[in-house]
Amino acid sequence: MLKQFVSITPFLRFPALVGAATIIIASGCSKDPGDGTPASAAAATTKGKRPDPAPAGEKGAAEGPGGRRPASIILAASDVKTVERGSIEAGVAVSGDLKAIEEAVVRARLEGDLVGVFAREGDHVKEGQLLAHFEDSEQESNRTSAIADREAAQSDLETAKWNADQSEQLFKAGAIAERDLRTAQQTYAASRAKLAAAEARVRATTSLLTDTRALAPTTGVVAKRNVENGEHVARGADMFTVVRSDVLELAASVPARQASEIRVGQKVHFAAGGRDLDGRVARISPTIDPTNRSITVYVQVPNVAGELKGNSFATGRIVSRTVDGAIIIPAQALRQAQGSDKPFVYRLDATDALERAPVSVGIVDESQGIAEITDGLNPGDRIVVGNVGTLGAGMKVTIAGGGEGPSQTGNREQGTGSKKTPPPPNP
Repeated sequence: MLKQFVSITPFLRFPALVGAATIIIASGCSKDPGDGTPASAAAATTKGKRPDPAPAGEKGAAEGPGGRRPASIILAASDVKTVERGSIEAGVAVSGDLKAIEEAVVRARLEGDLVGVFAREGDHVKEGQLLAHFEDSEQESNRTSAIADREAAQSDLETAKWNADQSEQLFKAGAIAERDLRTAQQTYAASRAKLAAAEARVRATTSLLTDTRALAPTTGVVAKRNVENGEHVARGADMFTVVRSDVLELAASVPARQASEIRVGQKVHFAAGGRDLDGRVARISPTIDPTNRSITVYVQVPNVAGELKGNSFATGRIVSRTVDGAIIIPAQALRQAQGSDKPFVYRLDATDALERAPVSVGIVDESQGIAEITDGLNPGDRIVVGNVGTLGAGMKVTIAGGGEGPSQTGNREQGTGSKKTPPPPNP
């Protein structure tokens, strides 16, 4: 120690040399321990333990086989439908305007001035009801004159008949010549002709008098009124339009290939004016239109209360047959894969995982949005309906608000290999 102290003593005279010596001593004390670990790290290792590596289960806790996380999706309860049995109808779609079964135009049968108009648009009228009245003094006078002429002709006929009968008796008695008998008989024949002419004139004048009264041709509603009181109307001019709307009729064109499915009397379901209606096939055209290869089907719909108006647009289906007890699913559940002609649905298995189920489709009722499945599904199967995003086979499904399925329970029970350490108690 004394030698070392003596050797260092000269350096004390020079402070700069003391600093250099300190650096040299520190370098000598911090040599590599020989295991490739820096001294500072070795010291830390000596004083404390190294952190344990993460458990295997903690790495990729939610990962599946091969280290990939299984796909999953959350669906609303309305996105999952249980397959059931029900009834479905097959039919032919029709559409068009519902027109009144009868539409009559009242026209002027003579020329003259109106002295009264008694109906307006929207009025309900009965057959034979007076709608308008022409000035008829001339027609009334002519009819009165014709009646008088008829009565005179009737009287002349009776006199001529009596003379003819008397002349015949006198001729048989030899009291008169044959010429007088023939004259009496000719007078009687002429009197009969005059009476016939008088009666014809009475009928003609009566008809003209009747034509001065415009009457409703059918029971219905006045749709149009084209005249006003006091107006001079020409012969043949349109005065009123009366429609009978207690029955509405639709003339629909149906493709010729579906003509064999339609029969008179078949039921028709309609939607018109925000209401659902039922009608019947009344008539079917016997020929096919060569321009569009279709036939015309006439469908009648009862409208006793008049809730539907004429020319209302309607869509419906002619029911050709009904299938009861069929497996029914929403039509929007059907999907089509690219490059495949066979449709499929996404079905949930017992673990709430999706699987593709190819199906065979029977009747499709577009109006009700349902389809018949003839093969591929059973009652009680759960399927995904609607557009819920990208789906794939094997994807796990969680139904929101419907509890957790087996897949979610199993994942939680098996765990991810890591647990959260509870916080230490407060000191």
